[in-house]
Amino acid sequence: MPTIKEIAKRARVSIGTVSNVINNSAVVSPRRRERVLATIRELDYHPNHVARSLKVKQTRMLGMVISDITNPFFPQLVRGAEDVALRHNYLLITFNTDDKIDREKQVLAVLRARRVDGILLVVAPGTGSHGHILNAVKAGIPTVCLDRLPVGVNVDSVSVDNIGGTRTCVQHLIAMGHRRIGIVTGPTVLQTARERFQGYTEALKEAGIPVKSELIREGDFRLESGQALGRELLASGDRPSAVFVSNNMMALGTLRAMEELGLRCPEDVAIAMFDDFPLADAFRPRLTAVAQPAYSIGYRGAELLIQRIEKKRLDQSPIRIHLGTELKIRDSTAGFRFRSED
Repeated sequence: MPTIKEIAKRARVSIGTVSNVINNSAVVSPRRRERVLATIRELDYHPNHVARSLKVKQTRMLGMVISDITNPFFPQLVRGAEDVALRHNYLLITFNTDDKIDREKQVLAVLRARRVDGILLVVAPGTGSHGHILNAVKAGIPTVCLDRLPVGVNVDSVSVDNIGGTRTCVQHLIAMGHRRIGIVTGPTVLQTARERFQGYTEALKEAGIPVKSELIREGDFRLESGQALGRELLASGDRPSAVFVSNNMMALGTLRAMEELGLRCPEDVAIAMFDDFPLADAFRPRLTAVAQPAYSIGYRGAELLIQRIEKKRLDQSPIRIHLGTELKIRDSTAGFRFRSED
């Protein structure tokens, strides 16, 4: 196995120059840098990062914990974070908790044992303590929460305007003539689900429309719950004329339920959702959606995390980055003919 000494000798530079090129720690002339890199490629040299991490107490690894890899929202988060990590010479390793709090605790324990330099975290639903997150922070591991904010834990975060985005979408449904508007929420133990439900109720109250319990169903952000609850909500004789669904996976489940019931969208029931997703324009009908900047959430979160790791953010109070949303109006909320409703 080649060593730094061999590379330095072959490239006709000092050992320090080779080290500076590998670690990107000092200015090296472009000519010398290319000579060193060419030699590294020629000798197929790979630095021993484990040994280096023991010396400098830094692994150059970031842990990213997401809740559901099958949801197209989260791969976009990962892509944004990965782009930043690679640009700063960090390795991003990703874990999926499947929305299970016990799995989240297990993953954070593994990341601490592996001495990652920082953690990007999408919390799993859970009514218990977030002590495992606090313990990671107390252990000196910078942590940034993405999308979902854990109650009672003061950490850096990047999230979106769930209330405003939902309110704007439901206002659109009201402007289209809908008065009987149902909702399939996410698990209300999560702040994102609570905020989206708040946006729904605010829009109805502002329009003088009563919030009716029979039009509310609580799901778990999974396709299967959207299908079951959509079927339950739409099978009644007094079904809503429109449904707002709190994420894209449950919206797809609700569309499945409509197909089972022989209902047409939007002619019989209009559908709007929080979360856009890639290839949404390929669906028929094309789905009206509150688009949140998934890539930017991951990107901004990773930037903030690396700034914390490299001591470029010295303020000890939590930094909260709040991003906007965009309502994309499509076919699934068009063509409603007003009818008198209670």
